[in-house]
Amino acid sequence: MSSARKLVSVEDLSDEDLERIVRRGVSHSAGTSVHRQPLAGQVVGIYFAMTSTRTRTAFWSSALRLGAQVINFGPGDLQTNTGESSGDTGRVLGSMLDLLVARTGRPTAELQEWADRHGMPVVNAMTAEEHPTQGLTDLTTLRRHFGSLDGLRILYVGEGNNTAAALALALGRTPGAELELRTPPGYGLDPLILERARGHAERYGAKITERHTMDPAPSGFDVIYTTRWQTTGTAKADANWPEIFRPFQVNRSLWKGSPDAVFLHDLPAHRGEEVTAEVLDGPMSIAFQQAENKMHSAMAVLEWCHGAPMADPVGAEEVSLL
Repeated sequence: MSSARKLVSVEDLSDEDLERIVRRGVSHSAGTSVHRQPLAGQVVGIYFAMTSTRTRTAFWSSALRLGAQVINFGPGDLQTNTGESSGDTGRVLGSMLDLLVARTGRPTAELQEWADRHGMPVVNAMTAEEHPTQGLTDLTTLRRHFGSLDGLRILYVGEGNNTAAALALALGRTPGAELELRTPPGYGLDPLILERARGHAERYGAKITERHTMDPAPSGFDVIYTTRWQTTGTAKADANWPEIFRPFQVNRSLWKGSPDAVFLHDLPAHRGEEVTAEVLDGPMSIAFQQAENKMHSAMAVLEWCHGAPMADPVGAEEVSLL
């Protein structure tokens, strides 16, 4: 599979790659794509060392729809649990699989090694630092809803976790986009990722800011986004963290300054904690359309990783994001 690629980080994508994947995801979501099975005869490994509903289902169903056979690995299935080195595991998987989708929750460097040293096409379905396929899903959802990303103002409220990291790295490369992160003190975006995202924003004419307070009240946004306070597979050292996070709950009051904003959430959600039921289940929410778009975006990612043609017929929607 000489034309295969890796997606360990959003930054693995060129501008053209990012555009093509989001455009193709929108096309799948809109039902205007041509359905092919470019992965026929291929074996895709799905390895999730952590819980997942949307991402695992999205990639498993997408691989099947694209014609692949799937091998599923759960958290107790690999010999890394009995002491085999990560390097040996990656070498073996790379010799038997045509593509691997993996959620490890561990440092991204592990997947980077599997891809770089063993020549295996790898899709990062979430590591400790970044959730790149969520970032692509978010851009697909926004492009599908608004028709363009140009000039969109996005407010992210909550922990600066791996979802926030992918969102910042992706939106930083979207001309005219503005991302404001409101994160609790001590729980902001990783400073190195924030620096990289701001570097992209400076080059592309985007804007990324971060504040650790909800004062002054944010206003003028097109999108309000949050994630669960207890990021999957992690724990917080500060026993008092719920009190620190409470002012960052997304509730109806945020719409006073942004009356037309739509609401995003990467799910799962805990109603009454990071978001109220009134918002998540209300007319402003497109969180469940966002969840469905995980599958459409996953199909586009697998097609891109395989090197499959991604052009749709004349008359289908053409999108220029970057």
